[in-house]
Amino acid sequence: MAERKLLLEHSHLPEYQTLDGYKSKDGYKALGKALKMDRQAVVDEVKASGLRGRGGAGFPTWIKWNGLPKEKKSPHYVVCNADEGEPGTFKDKQLMEQTPFLLVEGMTLAGYATQSEQGYIYIRGEFIDAARALRKAIDQAYSAGLLGKNIMGSGFDFDLDIHLGAGSYECGEESALMSSLMGERGMPRLKFPHAPLPTIAGLWDRPTLINNVETYCCTPFIINNGGEWYASLGASTKNSRGTKIFSVSGHVNKPGNYEIEFGTSLKKLLEMAGGVKGGKLKACVPGGSSVPIITADDVDRAILGYEEMSEVKSMVGSGGCMFLNEHTCIVTFIWRTAMFYANESCGKCTPCREGTRWMLQILDRIRVGNGQPGDVELLKEICSQIDGRSFCGLGDAAAWPVAAALRVFPEEFEYYIANGKSMVTTEPMLAMAP
Repeated sequence: MAERKLLLEHSHLPEYQTLDGYKSKDGYKALGKALKMDRQAVVDEVKASGLRGRGGAGFPTWIKWNGLPKEKKSPHYVVCNADEGEPGTFKDKQLMEQTPFLLVEGMTLAGYATQSEQGYIYIRGEFIDAARALRKAIDQAYSAGLLGKNIMGSGFDFDLDIHLGAGSYECGEESALMSSLMGERGMPRLKFPHAPLPTIAGLWDRPTLINNVETYCCTPFIINNGGEWYASLGASTKNSRGTKIFSVSGHVNKPGNYEIEFGTSLKKLLEMAGGVKGGKLKACVPGGSSVPIITADDVDRAILGYEEMSEVKSMVGSGGCMFLNEHTCIVTFIWRTAMFYANESCGKCTPCREGTRWMLQILDRIRVGNGQPGDVELLKEICSQIDGRSFCGLGDAAAWPVAAALRVFPEEFEYYIANGKSMVTTEPMLAMAP
């Protein structure tokens, strides 16, 4: 399979960022169609499409859409998680900057399907260009009657606002995002079954739908062409449908965003990115810094799909795909990854707050040549005590890359501890994201 562009098909056209240019490429055709459909019929099309959340978890989108109460007793909200902070991932940034109306239309569709009258786009604070592009698109949509009161004469009202975050990685977690959006400290809440789902009690304890940028951008194509058509893309996989954008970086000749159909091999994605730069392929982090690292042999047999990637003990994740050549020191690479998660821990729970710091300290002493004989086993024990025990997924995200590196490249850690230096002679090019 080769590159299969849907979301990125017109992203290279400057006029696609204008309302007229967007409409000339079938923009707002889906919303016009949806507003003539029953709300549940819109949800059913999303269900038929097999669309799963593109933020990393891969949760079936239709379940969230269908989860908001059908009998409306209070305001409903639609929220876009645009707080893209996973190292190695930069797809949502491009979508917001170059295809802003796709997101606006997708969120308006979701608003109609879930009886919501207010939407919020929570954008990572550093994404100033993305925020400006969306602000222009939203203003044009209001002027054209595509947002606000009585959209397209349908009687449906929907408002959309932008909220800039303050650069906290933790606010990419949906409950922390909602806390931040409400003016509270960006820290995670209790989750189901200990607390209601966001679809029942989210923003201000009202029913709330939360999806990420890429997920919303898929929905106009689903409504335009039908759920069954979308489900035909990726049909070679077990349960991954449609296209997925992968942000390719690291030691490749052509880094960038590549949209592929699920079922494409990871090796093919590497070929699209121009192959390995500066030597032979050594390893790959296929879905963002939090997913387990794999070897070059795994790359040769890996198929890009949610279930298929588990066969090489890794994940699709958010799609941040980093290829590493033979000159990469895995110990240094994992140390730098651990530093990120230790710095970004919000400090709410002990396993993550203390565990990420302990991992970083041990990795740092190995890196500077002071590693101790029991450090590998100690790191494994700390990972096992963090994984599944932290208040939110950040602890898991911190533990997985360390545990995987110890499993896949144990000899590099043992050599470093025994000799006080790396097995390789060149420091890694830590190209996390442009």
